[in-house]
Amino acid sequence: MRTRILFLMLAACGSAMAATTPAAPPPGISERVKDLASVAGVRSNQLIGYGLIVGLDGTGDQTVQTPFTVQSIKNMLARFGVTIPPNVNPMLTNVAAVTITAELPPFAKPGQAIDVTVASIGNAGSLRGGMLLMAPLRGADGEVYAMAQGSLIVSGFGVSGKDGSRIALNVPSGGRIPSGATVERAVPSNFATEPYVTLNLNTPDFTTATRLAAGINALLGDGTATPMDAVSVRVAAPVDQGQRIAYVATLENVLVEPGTAPARVIVNSRTGTVVIGANVRVMPAAVSHGSLSVTITERTDVSQPNALAEGTTVAIGRSELSVDAPPARMFKFDAGVSLDDLVQAVNRVGAAPGDLVAILEALKQAGALRAELIVI
Repeated sequence: MRTRILFLMLAACGSAMAATTPAAPPPGISERVKDLASVAGVRSNQLIGYGLIVGLDGTGDQTVQTPFTVQSIKNMLARFGVTIPPNVNPMLTNVAAVTITAELPPFAKPGQAIDVTVASIGNAGSLRGGMLLMAPLRGADGEVYAMAQGSLIVSGFGVSGKDGSRIALNVPSGGRIPSGATVERAVPSNFATEPYVTLNLNTPDFTTATRLAAGINALLGDGTATPMDAVSVRVAAPVDQGQRIAYVATLENVLVEPGTAPARVIVNSRTGTVVIGANVRVMPAAVSHGSLSVTITERTDVSQPNALAEGTTVAIGRSELSVDAPPARMFKFDAGVSLDDLVQAVNRVGAAPGDLVAILEALKQAGALRAELIVI
């Protein structure tokens, strides 16, 4: 009965309630549900298509290497009643075959415009100045959901010389068409048919899911929200579509303190970047890290006999080796060392990012690093 009264109140207050009645923020850093989770079933869909770009200034596909471009041109002209003899191969340099991709937003209705991205699939040098001919965009089910057409915007350019030299800025073989596609079909959604709304966390976490359900129940009454797992929280919702919109708007503005991230150390082996989480702890350990530098110098000496002696001039190779082993400094970690102490201790010995990775790996093998070490 209490839930039904809340539904009627939401219908009367409308969107104003969503802006004026968020849950009281708990201690700590709180975030809106809108920033932590998404509504199940409210999602975008990817579209893809194939088309032709025309009007290029001699930078289109080389038809010898891309026969599909010529085939596409012949098929398009045949629809307009233009027949090209089979033995004629048009040498076109102002046409390019491209792929077209777009993202269909949730609840998109027929007649709305969406942006499209165009990329060359042949050997076109540049798509600058081209125009996309009408092309259908299909979804994963093979149905046509939008039609694309329009002038292409390319941020890059390329210039080449007859000797093969070439200068390019950014990527001239791709571009975008703002509002270049018109939605022709809406994607069915079960948003208004289920008796509940499911909120899916962007980052799975049992603590955050529990706090999310508790925050909603504190605002709308006990039993309104139920955590299903580490990702999903099911919330009872009104059946009326208008009431449901205001209801979800209220849910999106509930403030929740997310759970703390697990203790992790992320190492990028390619760039040497090391990211250490706030909850990383180190058990008692002593670390000594030094570097050994070996330098080898190769030079050639010339041995030449004097004028009175018999002999020949020869070249003698000489190698000089030097070893530099600076004294390694040892530092000690006490029990429960925090992130700040760990960084300061490593900086005092002047360890580079690569040295820091070696130290963290050694601490992990010794069992002194209380964190998950992830190498990407």
